[in-house]
Amino acid sequence: MDQDIPVAERLQPITKSKAAPRGGGWAIASAIVLVGLVAAGAVWFLNRATESPIATETDPTVTSTENLLGHLPYEEAPLSELEPVSADGQIQLRRAAAERFRAMVAAAQQEGVGLMPLSGFRSKQDQDYLFFEVKEQRAQRASERALVSAPPGYSEHHTGYAIDIGDGARPETHLKETFEETPAFRWLEKNAARFSFELSFPRNNPQGVSYEPWHWRFVGDRHSLQTFYKARELRQRNQP
Repeated sequence: MDQDIPVAERLQPITKSKAAPRGGGWAIASAIVLVGLVAAGAVWFLNRATESPIATETDPTVTSTENLLGHLPYEEAPLSELEPVSADGQIQLRRAAAERFRAMVAAAQQEGVGLMPLSGFRSKQDQDYLFFEVKEQRAQRASERALVSAPPGYSEHHTGYAIDIGDGARPETHLKETFEETPAFRWLEKNAARFSFELSFPRNNPQGVSYEPWHWRFVGDRHSLQTFYKARELRQRNQP
């Protein structure tokens, strides 16, 4: 260590009055080491917090940032949570959504409007056919098919909260843009929010999906709202 001391000073005798206090060098070194350990620990904690987002107790789609051809990923609803909303029992929604949909149908009926359920919960296997098989039958590219149908694993119908609605008196408008000209659509525009349903794909939606006036989703409880959080955030961020 004395190599850092000028030669002239190294040749001078060291007296007790000029000697450094015993143990002073170790105290300084210990302090430096302690500060280094604290800084390293802080860096490690920040890296962990950035790289490992806190998991939620709800649907994992809340933290997902992936999308495919404009569609967001969704998990399938457990079959045990589904209830029928059609007379034949084939069209089903999650329990909370089914209850509010039936109430909405009854309210519309009192005003002479017939809301007809056309499609509710769909499994990934069902969606696989609707996307890939129909795409081949119509000789469509994947990007073309995605404008009107989500790839399997990316459909709101998987959640059990989404439903396609038609006008019972106007079957020729089912699953068509002309549905917006029916009494059923006009009634939904005015009243659906009272039953916690909203239009998923309005005109010029930020996901780039074709306008679907018949496709509505339930956002009336904590889980359904969290399930569609990413899509709602995307829409709000792109609104003027």
